[in-house]
Amino acid sequence: MTEPIRVLVADDQALLRGSFRALIETTSDLTAVGEAATGAEAVELARALRPDVVLMDVRMPRLDGIEATRRIHQAADTADVRVLMLTMFDVDAHVFAALRAGAAGFLLKDTPPADLLDAIRVVAAGEALLAPTVTRRLIAEFARQPRTANPLPRVLDGVTDRERQVLTLVARGLSNTEIADHLHLSLATVKTYIGRLLTKLLARDRAQLVIIAYESGLVGPAAQ
Repeated sequence: MTEPIRVLVADDQALLRGSFRALIETTSDLTAVGEAATGAEAVELARALRPDVVLMDVRMPRLDGIEATRRIHQAADTADVRVLMLTMFDVDAHVFAALRAGAAGFLLKDTPPADLLDAIRVVAAGEALLAPTVTRRLIAEFARQPRTANPLPRVLDGVTDRERQVLTLVARGLSNTEIADHLHLSLATVKTYIGRLLTKLLARDRAQLVIIAYESGLVGPAAQ
């Protein structure tokens, strides 16, 4: 029998922590292993409990969620712990800071319960996840930034046409299954392309692929 995904819940509000924990415990494939009320406590418990995923609030006392994520990601003993950020505010600065800190996903707190549980599974499986609203904010942010005549012209050197197609769809927020359906490929083939893109572009995860797609000029607001 497959072991359940182990989740640490980090939020400064006891009611929300309890609600998230209760939701997680309704499923057979997830289990809550602990609760943290501060960012510092989240870092400590991540080291002590080694959860698969930390459900991390952005705004917390004694170390905000972004700095806590950075410390978890950078420490050798917790580098494999995946962090899914939660916030009530889809503020651009939070999104970029969270991704730079090493977050594997970013969702709003008003995400439907079933979608939140699915997000935990996606992140635990090693994929990165951005809420559709967050993806749109990223697109808008890149659209506002001034572009040079030749933005990063060599960043996609060595990337094949098919890999560019896959990268474009990743940047649009499609899942591996949706990409497979769109390009009439097997799911295994899509995963192979994603792996090649991560290697060629020196990207840590799917979230970085999204940013590279926009910064390279491969994808822009009109593509959405």
